[in-house]
Amino acid sequence: MDKDLINDLASILPEGSITAVEEELVCYGSDATRVFARPDVVVRPTDADSIPEVMIVAARHGMPVVPRGAGTGLSGGCVPIKGGIVVSTERLNRIKEIDTIDLVAVVEPGVVTQDIHEAAEAEGLFYPPDPASFKACTIGGNVAENAGGLRGLKYGVTRDYVLSLKVALPGGGVMVAGGRTLKNVTGYDMARLFVGSEGTLGFILEAALKLIPKPETKAAFLTAYDTLEHASEAVVSIVRSGVTPSTLEIMDRVTLDAVEAYRNTGNEVRHGALLLVEVDGSDVEVRRQADALDAVLGRTAPAELRRATDLAEQAALWAARRSALSALARVSPSVILEDATVPRKQIPAMVRAIEGIAKKYDLKIGTFGHAGDGNLHPTIITDLRIADNRKRVEAAVSDIFDAALALGGTLSGEHGIGLAKSSFMERELGRSGVAVMRAVKDAIDPRGLMNPGKMFL
Repeated sequence: MDKDLINDLASILPEGSITAVEEELVCYGSDATRVFARPDVVVRPTDADSIPEVMIVAARHGMPVVPRGAGTGLSGGCVPIKGGIVVSTERLNRIKEIDTIDLVAVVEPGVVTQDIHEAAEAEGLFYPPDPASFKACTIGGNVAENAGGLRGLKYGVTRDYVLSLKVALPGGGVMVAGGRTLKNVTGYDMARLFVGSEGTLGFILEAALKLIPKPETKAAFLTAYDTLEHASEAVVSIVRSGVTPSTLEIMDRVTLDAVEAYRNTGNEVRHGALLLVEVDGSDVEVRRQADALDAVLGRTAPAELRRATDLAEQAALWAARRSALSALARVSPSVILEDATVPRKQIPAMVRAIEGIAKKYDLKIGTFGHAGDGNLHPTIITDLRIADNRKRVEAAVSDIFDAALALGGTLSGEHGIGLAKSSFMERELGRSGVAVMRAVKDAIDPRGLMNPGKMFL
């Protein structure tokens, strides 16, 4: 380890903020992908104002800077593949303001997403983005990956709630992108550029987030179908109906079996696939939408149709869905979760493609996801310690992406590109599209020190 680097960092950070101890470095070398790379040093600032100084030190020593939140990412976005300085936001966890007039939350990057939900709801307000890991993930990571969640169909994703960002730039400069006004057309939309940039352009120091009034009530339905394709066709019927659910989720038989084994609810669904649907709003609007949805679902010929009777039953339904990945991860030593997203009318075709790919490569694939916005998570359950399995998985993943793109879809609806999908970028964007993105990266980070090795090969 470069002692000069450690000394320079120690001169700007309080005692206890720096570690180069091997056992501790290991804890900051991976995310939920389980890909590991060793950082050279980890810093855990207690004050966001010190991060520009860390950037200056990093530039002086030519060291990469890798922003890190809670490490729940699913694309390898915070893995320090080139080593360098991992800057953890775990101590930058203050909610600085909840403005009940302008409906704005001002937060540091290390605030856990659930804490934002709770702080807003305490004031009768609502922050809609809800990644499945919302109890652990942090807002800086959500912004960096443009995280989605179960409520994306009606409410959108993180990008739709970012009013402004304070960002530390490579080399130590600081800029504010966007503002607290609802209208802002001054210059380029730089806030949107940084949302989803995966830490490759700068370090998020603070975010101003749009809040909305909290819905008065909600209603939830569980609908079972004999096959996943039948369930996916029902999704198209719901979208056509004019009812806009706040949440519309799908789970196949493989996922349902894993969830039941994991949660042991004693409430097994014996059918091939399940839709979970929720509507929210005012009391009057929810009654109207629930009646309309009940009729629409009835016309899709479900094997079972059930409406949650109270808030506790609603919560149990969503807890089961949110545990899907954890449940599947218990089935086999290796779990490869993908994030293919297609136009909603193409969901049945994508489901058929996934099932065909599973048969082609003799793989077990559990499919679940945010069917209402076309975002499916085909999850391969295997053992990558076996060489032949790895080859079949790599071929299957490639085919899944090709199928999504052929249907007018995208490589990622919410997990980001990171390490996992960088080799596929040109398939979607073309050579010219990737070149434009590289030009933006080079203009802001000419030395390539911000989270290198992500997005681009």
